[in-house]
Amino acid sequence: MRGVNFVVVAALLSSLMTSLPVTAQARSNASGQTARRRSAPEAEAARAQAAQVDKAEDAIARNDFAAAEPLLKAATSAGSKDYRAWYDLGFVYSSTNRKDEAIEAYRKSVAAKPDVFESNLNLGVLLADENRAEAANFLRAALKLKPAQNPQQVMFRAWAALGRALDASDAKSAAEAYLQAARIQPRNAEPHLAAAIALERAGDLTAAEAEFRQAAELDPKSGEALAGLVNVYSREKKFTEAEAALRRLIAADPANATAHVQLGRVLAAQGKNAEAAAELEAGVKSQPDPAALRELAGLHALAQQYDRAVPEYQALLQQSPNDADLHYAFGIVLMQQHNYPAAQQELLAAIKLNPDLAEAYGNLAVVADENKQYSVAIQALDARARHLPETPATYFLRATAYDHLRDYKAAVENYHQFLTASNGKNPDQEWKARHRLVALEQKK
Repeated sequence: MRGVNFVVVAALLSSLMTSLPVTAQARSNASGQTARRRSAPEAEAARAQAAQVDKAEDAIARNDFAAAEPLLKAATSAGSKDYRAWYDLGFVYSSTNRKDEAIEAYRKSVAAKPDVFESNLNLGVLLADENRAEAANFLRAALKLKPAQNPQQVMFRAWAALGRALDASDAKSAAEAYLQAARIQPRNAEPHLAAAIALERAGDLTAAEAEFRQAAELDPKSGEALAGLVNVYSREKKFTEAEAALRRLIAADPANATAHVQLGRVLAAQGKNAEAAAELEAGVKSQPDPAALRELAGLHALAQQYDRAVPEYQALLQQSPNDADLHYAFGIVLMQQHNYPAAQQELLAAIKLNPDLAEAYGNLAVVADENKQYSVAIQALDARARHLPETPATYFLRATAYDHLRDYKAAVENYHQFLTASNGKNPDQEWKARHRLVALEQKK
């Protein structure tokens, strides 16, 4: 059963960058070097560089990145290992949407002083944005360090960022990271939702269900949480629970076409076909969905509402003219309407597109026989026999087709094979076969 599509929580991940440059607490060790005796010129140069960085940070505090940038470039020139200057330059680049330059600046900050939480965090976040596997290394390094300020807030961001970095490669570890974020902010629905999505991807449906429920309780208006619950319930075949969750979702958002379609599928899985068709129709009406329309056409055909199924299959075939299964399904509907010439065309199209569509040959034989195209019926039956075992019905149909073509020898052979295979299971056809054999024997 196809699940409802929903977006991973963007709000959880959009504000992961630490919002301030290194604070004045770090200024006493701006160079990142072990203290040593300096010559007077070196000390003077160091003080001048530190003053440049201080001035740049004052400009950053005013969001005057244009003023800060040249000061920081000067402070990082000539192979500088001033981690604070490189960090602030990375912050300026990031704030002005220059990710590649920001990444390189943060790398140099981390290389100069690896034990700074903020530089590891920001580098990890930017690398995660680029889907680089190394992002997790820097985020894990950050989580072993102590933030300079707002520890709860930034540790939450770090755990959430680590979850994001691991999402594609290690869903289980990503879920663990999101759950760590949830422990820091237990009343925030977003990390529970992100953890649930990762747990579902990891195949831990029981844990995913619990996290989706928690997210839905914390944010009752969350369509993503309810949609996630529906997906998990459906995979666990808990269709009653899935139906209840979908009805809550639709009550909150009656125009949600995806929810109507999913409810239709859940109802169909419970055998509630009339209700399922109504929900699928509501979904397709407001948002065209070929997969849902196909299911709707199938339900209408199953309910023998062929007049409704025909235009649905026609619309589907306009979109997918080379879909063998669609031609086959449409051919069966036309056959049920006794529109045998049109049914034969559709079944021939299905077989041409997929010669291994075994069941189509038997149905083609039936409609060809109704169209008095007995040679086509025999060819279809012989083709079917190459894919599936013969049955009493195929022997009888082949016998009557040969009979119509006055190939009495082949007809007699197939009537006898029919009687042997049927062995009392089809008394009416057996009576006809015996009487026809009597007549054919007289023709010898």
